[in-house]
Formats: sequence, structure tokens, C-alpha cells
Amino acid sequence: MSFSEVIGKLDAGRPTPLYQQLQQAVREAIERRVLKADEALPAERDLAEALSVSRITVRKAFDGLVAEGLLSRRQGAGTFVAARVEKSFSKLTSFSEDMAARGRKATSSWISRSEGAVTPEESLTLGLSPGTPVYRYHRIRYADGAPMALEYSTVPASSLPSLEAVDVSLYRALDANGQRPIRALQRLRAVLFTEEQAQLLGVAPGAAGLLIERRAFARNGQAVEVTQSFYRGDAYDFVAELNDGPA
Repeated sequence: MSFSEVIGKLDAGRPTPLYQQLQQAVREAIERRVLKADEALPAERDLAEALSVSRITVRKAFDGLVAEGLLSRRQGAGTFVAARVEKSFSKLTSFSEDMAARGRKATSSWISRSEGAVTPEESLTLGLSPGTPVYRYHRIRYADGAPMALEYSTVPASSLPSLEAVDVSLYRALDANGQRPIRALQRLRAVLFTEEQAQLLGVAPGAAGLLIERRAFARNGQAVEVTQSFYRGDAYDFVAELNDGPA
């Protein structure tokens, strides 16, 4: 079955704009798994010709689906159905490493970077004395240009050479300073995105998300990271390997 047959006919006589009709048709095809993860979509020019619409209509529809995380664009290769990311709980890896392992490009958009004194709550979590300086990193994480998660990290200032040491990967910066985490405690729970969070991630307010709270430790036992990561529920699967053990 061709892509145009999967989509069906678009009706210019309907009150719904053509690009929204196309978006909805592609969205439903992905949900029904008629279009599968990593499947390539036709070139915008070819699809516009097959559907008898303008290329601008196709581009606008695809732009919206990329923002939703349902499609991804790969430079020089075209547009693909985005694959859901499987995040393993059995291995301590960063977001950048997870994306690289799946052939996807990780980028960030900074909400804020700041330096300050540890709060009472952070002091307990990180095992730091009151007044100890810390760095705080708030950012949006992207995979192939699609927003995937909101990340709020607090790191002891002694674990990094400077506030600006973190570019794309926090773990890369910690590793370069001999402070890469080797173990972590994590807690996962379901959340509903607030209006502000939803706007940052390009989803509807109240959409389902997953919150991971992580406290990570360096080889010397010092806590070097406390992070809250809010992941899009429509883009992530969390996987854990379980083994039978003594009672």
C-alpha cells in the first residue's frame, strides 16, 4: 500500500485546514502502526503531488508532527516515523549517550544556568554542608530536533571546573573532571504536565509524562548529581531487567 493510500483523500471543502487533515491522518496511521517506527516517509514534493496539495501544506503538517515527536528529520536522509526511546534502568547513562546509541542527535535548549548556595533540601540530598556552592542547570532536551524531556539538575560546584563546563552532556563534563557517576538511586512516577511544562515540550496541558528523580554518586561515594527529568509519556518506554533471586 502506498503512502497516499494510507493517508486517503484530503477534502478542501471541509472546515478543517488541509495540513491539519494530513497531520491527523498520519497521526492515526502511526497509532494504528500502519506506519511503523523508523519508516521513511515520501519526499515532501512527491507527497504533495500524490495528494494534490501544495508543498507548503505538507511541510506545515510535517513540522507539527516533528514538534509532537511523532516524526523526525534526518539531515540528508529525509523524514521518518520517530521511534520510541527505550530507556534501561539497569545501566547508568546520560540522555546524550542514550540518543547516540540509537543514532539520534541530542541537543539542549537552556532555560537557565545559575550558581548559588545549596538549599536545605539539596544539602540533605547531596550530603553537603549549609552554604556550600552548587551549580543548577535547567534545560529542554531534544532528540533530532524534537523536544523529549525537561531536566533540572543540581551539582556540587566542586564537581565541575566552572558553571559553563556543561555544554551538551552533564556526564561528559563530570567525567572530564574525574567525577562521573558510577551508581545512582532513581525513582519513577507518572505525572501530568503543567501548562508551562506542556508549552516547553510541545504537548497539550495535562498530557501524561514520566518523572525520574535521580541521585548519582561518584567513585568516592560523594553525591555529584541530583536531577529531576520530566519525560514525554508518548515518546519513552522504561525497561528494567529482573532476575530471580533469593527471598
